[in-house]
Amino acid sequence: MSLPDFADYDGLGLAQLVKDRAVTPLELVDASIARIERHNGKLNAVVHTAFEEARRVATGPLPKGPFEGVPFLIKDLGLKVKGWPRTSASHYAAVASDDEDSELVRRYRATGVVLLGKTNTPEFGIPGVTHSEMLGPCRNPWNTDHVSGGSSGGAASATAAGMVPLAHASDGLGSIRIPAACCGLVGMKVTRDRNPNGQDDTDRAIGFSVDHVVSRTVRDSAAMLDATGYPEPNSPYPAPPKFGPYLEEVSRAPGKLRIAWSAKTPSGRPFDPEMQAALVRTAELLKQLGHEVIEHDIDLDWRLFYRAQGVVSAANFAAGMKRRVERLGREPKDGEIGPLARRGYEAGKAISGDLAMWGWQQLRLMNRQILAHFEAFDVYLCPVTGGPAPRVDHVDPLMADLKEYDRRSSAAFPFTPPFNITGQPSLSLPLWQSQSGLPMAMMFTGRYGDEATLYRLAGQLEKECPWKDRKPPIWN
Repeated sequence: MSLPDFADYDGLGLAQLVKDRAVTPLELVDASIARIERHNGKLNAVVHTAFEEARRVATGPLPKGPFEGVPFLIKDLGLKVKGWPRTSASHYAAVASDDEDSELVRRYRATGVVLLGKTNTPEFGIPGVTHSEMLGPCRNPWNTDHVSGGSSGGAASATAAGMVPLAHASDGLGSIRIPAACCGLVGMKVTRDRNPNGQDDTDRAIGFSVDHVVSRTVRDSAAMLDATGYPEPNSPYPAPPKFGPYLEEVSRAPGKLRIAWSAKTPSGRPFDPEMQAALVRTAELLKQLGHEVIEHDIDLDWRLFYRAQGVVSAANFAAGMKRRVERLGREPKDGEIGPLARRGYEAGKAISGDLAMWGWQQLRLMNRQILAHFEAFDVYLCPVTGGPAPRVDHVDPLMADLKEYDRRSSAAFPFTPPFNITGQPSLSLPLWQSQSGLPMAMMFTGRYGDEATLYRLAGQLEKECPWKDRKPPIWN
């Protein structure tokens, strides 16, 4: 296939070509490799390649899954791929070669995808931008002076540039939705434990982080969740059961939904006027589509909420680091972990057990307050980010003044964390573009366990505001 032809198809479209014998999986893999080699030098999205392995796998036989022969990338954080390095963007924590696949990787392989490599991520997935001392900055194909978001910024950059039609991503406080928003993609943060976390994934002990994909179409997101999102044996907290295939929901009319929206950030600070206008435009569009749309703030003591989240997250990070120290037999040396990781580690070690449990208790109480709001509506609408993707040099996690970084980061990414803490499904859709040509996304959050409603609404909006054929400057 020619380079443009390959990238014009979504994942299901490419798989259909394979089923129709119009192309072979090897041809798809070669087309994907060509695009990675063509664009990655400008973007730094793919940080480990296994091209020869992919070519061998593509010669088959492959599983007859929904994505048979489709090239796919894994984020370089968390998931194990047998024989591949796993760095977590950290000189200290890097693993030279994993000896087995994670459960989710096994499920990905069963869909028929062909793994080509790993994507860029910031150290331990901490910030909302993809930049680390080890792997360097990942750039946005819509404008390389701007960030691709984080922590799944490599996945989003690669997918938006047409290297692959969809890629693995994960989300702890916004790390699927933020890069999807920055790069003009679909990004579903699934319900807690909808996808498997694996027997040994201690980093997900607090339940904030989930895995799924970023994609250019809603149907790819839905089909992949159908294939991977089923109960994991021995999971202590299985997600509520679904009532049918998500792929079917995408083409089903959502009916008249009650949708609440708010232009208020948790901090109370105003955000970008162009994004505010896009939010109002989205509310008006939803009214035109027949939905009941109400303006409604989720009133909460957000300062207390984030204080509780901060102590829980810091204690969890310190516990994860302690396991690494036990495994390696030593503490990280100066320069082996970056400034955000060092700050988080030291802060976490200083947190007492009663303070960590106070944080857990406080979040449990406040989660109930947030979830109570959803008794009055089906979906909650707000932006994903405070504005279009900021410049790489503006939100830099390696900058000397970390307090200034915190201020800039919280202004850029103010909306996503609450729904990791409640565990609700939350979806980023690239409905609009800024005057400068950068994507602007809206976030739709559903009731706990209710991805189905979000996929129905997303299918409707994809028809009204089609984005798949919008191409960034880095494309052909």
